[in-house]
Amino acid sequence: MENQNALGIQHMQQGRYEEAVKCFHEAIEANPNDPIGYINFGNVLAAVGEEEKAIRFFKKALELDPEAATAYYGLGSLYYNRQQFVLAKDMFEQAVQKGMEDGDVFFMLGMSLLLLEQPRLALPYLQRASELNENDAEALFQLGLCLAQLELVDEAMNCFERTVALDEGHADAYYNLGVAYAYKDDAQQALHMFNKALAIQSDHLLAGHGKKLMEKALEK
Repeated sequence: MENQNALGIQHMQQGRYEEAVKCFHEAIEANPNDPIGYINFGNVLAAVGEEEKAIRFFKKALELDPEAATAYYGLGSLYYNRQQFVLAKDMFEQAVQKGMEDGDVFFMLGMSLLLLEQPRLALPYLQRASELNENDAEALFQLGLCLAQLELVDEAMNCFERTVALDEGHADAYYNLGVAYAYKDDAQQALHMFNKALAIQSDHLLAGHGKKLMEKALEK
């Protein structure tokens, strides 16, 4: 029943969730011991906000195949959305252990660890994510934040600079560059970065505060 799964994924990608549900339901009925149908059904349920049901389908897939990395990833994403970061971390770790090599799984594992205030553990996963998704500005930005938390300021600045090269409208990256320049006692360059952040997002409170501090420092 491969074709029903493939057709369902096509419907899902085009936002036709009811048709996708129908296809995955048929795939499961035709082959109730194939975990793929349950994983796909879990994905479509997650997409429409049916989280409890989605969790049940992912767990059913894992009963059928404890090696199904994408089922662990699906569960991890649901737990992450619910801010259950310990559970999310465990699921993403399982997905990696079961062979998932996608940049997104490393990113989500790194983010879970970052939100659990474990930047040192998060670092290698965020590095891997930005290696695999070179043009992902958000992966680079979060790697920069992680490096900054570890007081690796030059490496963090490099990430923020690469972030704004990919996404000129990334106000938070400019703000963090401003913080880094302030840390290095370069008030002029810090002010320039805070102004860039404010030009993109005029209500950026932190950048506004940084701007005032740097203006005062330059008056002296």
